Amino acid sequence: MTMTTITRNFLTTPEVDVEADVQTEEMLVNMGPQHPSTHGVLRLVLRTDGEMVLEAVPHIGYLHRCAEKIGENLAYFQYVPYTDRMDYLAGMNNNVGWALAVEKLAKFEVPRRAAYIRVVICELNRIASHLVSMGAYGLDLGAFTPFLYAFREREFILDLFEAACGARLTYSYATIGGVTHDLSREWIDKCGEFLDYFAPKIDEYDNLLSFNHIFVKRTADLGILTKQAALDYCITGPMLRGSGINWDLRKVKPYSCYEEFEFDVPVGDGRMGAVGDCWDRYYVRIQEMRQSAKILRQALGRLKDMPGSHRVATPRNFKVPAGEVYMETEGARGQLGFYIESQGGVIPYRVKARGPSFCNLAVTNDLCRECLLADVPAIVGSIDVVMGEVDR
Repeated sequence: MTMTTITRNFLTTPEVDVEADVQTEEMLVNMGPQHPSTHGVLRLVLRTDGEMVLEAVPHIGYLHRCAEKIGENLAYFQYVPYTDRMDYLAGMNNNVGWALAVEKLAKFEVPRRAAYIRVVICELNRIASHLVSMGAYGLDLGAFTPFLYAFREREFILDLFEAACGARLTYSYATIGGVTHDLSREWIDKCGEFLDYFAPKIDEYDNLLSFNHIFVKRTADLGILTKQAALDYCITGPMLRGSGINWDLRKVKPYSCYEEFEFDVPVGDGRMGAVGDCWDRYYVRIQEMRQSAKILRQALGRLKDMPGSHRVATPRNFKVPAGEVYMETEGARGQLGFYIESQGGVIPYRVKARGPSFCNLAVTNDLCRECLLADVPAIVGSIDVVMGEVDR
């Protein structure tokens, strides 16, 4: 029997018309409002072409509670708890911002000890807020461990807040005239112990996430916010400084004795890519935690033996003189401003809040244009929005 072998050349392919028309179709994709990478009830409508994002439009308002109109129907003291619910990750900073605005309009100053206590709680809350930002950002990009590390350290800060005022998230601690409770020597010592424990942890974050090769690849040269764009959109806070602009109200327009402390203002320098990319914005927050710890050590050292009261005795129904005022403070996400108009009564006539996340979120479309779909969480996470103070 004769065997016949048949061979085929599988490497040869028929001729293909390379000039054939290839058509793609755009599609609208809803990211949110319930999505882990939107950091709250934020809906992003993405116009995509395959994996390419052509447009990203934020839709807000899912958490709107008429906070400003409520402020026009309450006494000045009664509005303090509502400021906690705006940026619920940095409630202490919001309390201080409102209190300073009312005190500026009423034309009185708080005792020096009260001003120092406000600095302490604001910087502790800044660290706690940045820890959430860092941990959640790593989670957005697939790194679970930094989230656990960040919340481990944040628990120490929340324990300190609970010891100071009895609350862990919404505090109402900084009130008009000072703060509700004084800080004991034991509390100050515990806070110093936390700083000793926390300082080397920041180096761990750098080794674990900041200089992780995969993390750098996911964030460097992505979502670049130029200096001019940051100014055009009125961006503030770590986002503005991440674009290389040295602007911090604690330095340029000090309040609450900030002029008495030595600290640096971290800015983005394009260390891993272009200036103003996602990595720069992230790393500015890491560096700010170091500077907040530096401020805390100075404040605690002076506060321990500082005389004076923690507040000015002010009646609950005190009347604010007629007039208007606008006061801005440097919150964890940028400049938080309160505008108050008074007609001389116990209730403000007009209240307006300027939330940093609201302005920072406006640049989303510019940053996400012509990026990949998988890069949207990296860009939105670098903005670090809190929807409570976006919607108000």
